[in-house]
Amino acid sequence: MGFERVLQATATLAAPDTLEAFTQHIDPQWIDEALEATGTATVRRRRLPAERVVWLVVGMAMYRDRPIDDVVTKLDLALPGPSGPVARSSIAQARQRLGSQPLRWLFERCAQTWTHRSADAHRWRGLALYGIDGSSLRIPDSPENRSEYGGQKGRGGTQSGYPLVRIAVLMALRSHLLAAAEFGPYEKTHELEYARPLIEKIPPHSLTILDRGFYKASFLLDIAKNENRHWLVRVRSKVSARTMAKLGPRDELVELDVSSHARKAEPELPKTFQARLIRYKRAGFPEVLLLTSLTDPNRYPRDEIVALYHERWEVELGYDELKTELLEREEAIRSRTPDGVRQEVWGVLLAYNLVRLEMEDVAREAKVEPTRVSFVFALRLIRDEWLWLAVTSPGAIPKRLAELRRKLKLFVLPPRRAERTYPRAVKIKMSNYDRKRPVTVK
Repeated sequence: MGFERVLQATATLAAPDTLEAFTQHIDPQWIDEALEATGTATVRRRRLPAERVVWLVVGMAMYRDRPIDDVVTKLDLALPGPSGPVARSSIAQARQRLGSQPLRWLFERCAQTWTHRSADAHRWRGLALYGIDGSSLRIPDSPENRSEYGGQKGRGGTQSGYPLVRIAVLMALRSHLLAAAEFGPYEKTHELEYARPLIEKIPPHSLTILDRGFYKASFLLDIAKNENRHWLVRVRSKVSARTMAKLGPRDELVELDVSSHARKAEPELPKTFQARLIRYKRAGFPEVLLLTSLTDPNRYPRDEIVALYHERWEVELGYDELKTELLEREEAIRSRTPDGVRQEVWGVLLAYNLVRLEMEDVAREAKVEPTRVSFVFALRLIRDEWLWLAVTSPGAIPKRLAELRRKLKLFVLPPRRAERTYPRAVKIKMSNYDRKRPVTVK
């Protein structure tokens, strides 16, 4: 359901209701099921019942510049009461009662419903396109967070200024909707460990595109275990492979060895496996080697696979949207306790998907691909409309709808220019100085 139907539905209400207007993608029954499944349903009627605290956590992600009590007020989340505005301490207690599990349950339920449907609508040669990649998020430097999540180590044993959460996501590449996510401590945990549980969330008849950090036989073979589930990964130039057959120019079927170390850890792995090796070179750049389970050159042409690999960058662009735009490149998210961090991260991921889902509706109406819609503009409009619906009258809806239709063209970006390149660069450097611990004044 797009903005038009959302606003039309809102116009029929006796009084505007923000939650109904901009949370219509999430079935209220799903929230009830999340609370029941995680044992957090509200029995006692409170001013901030559990189902509204769920939307508070999402609102925290949408409105990074507002204090948490202001989010409650502006989104009209608290039920009427005799004691005036809800106190910050009551809000904190409501979040603690809710915990992180309902947000995780709700994110996963919504992601399964939204993302695979979206990927199905943007297939390549019958395959839904996904990407897996990892990143990190800063969190507040409290002793509890530092102990639970750790941080990055620099030269001489220096530590990053903030603790970090390591995260891996499974994304539908052509809409940026997140199908699944795993996250946890940064220290002593590789992104592959968080990425591995995502494999079971990949549907059949799909292609998952990976960067070279995910070139590991056990990981790739796990993807290919299920029906018609394929992978595409970049490999180093000195990869050891034996040519089995020539499939075309710079295109061959190869056999690769599975390391003894990998087979010792997973005895069921084969000693060797076959894949397709494609080589290509762009002017001014070194040769690139791609390895894939798409071994049929007639059904999956070489040049199309080369072009397709560059869609892996959609995951990087998605992380940029989430961290730079939604989180506004803040030093850290808000929560100072480990479970509060988990709750907030699931809320951030859910808010990101809600924005992306609205963008897909706009793209469908404008008859363009979802990646042609401006995330920045869509996010700003959704934030503005969400707050506007809290104070407007139903009679103003038609005029607002007409304005929104005129603004539709502002969502659409020009086609991307394939010739543009952006070399990697270090934006934030680890400090050579010892980290100063926070000082608690008693």
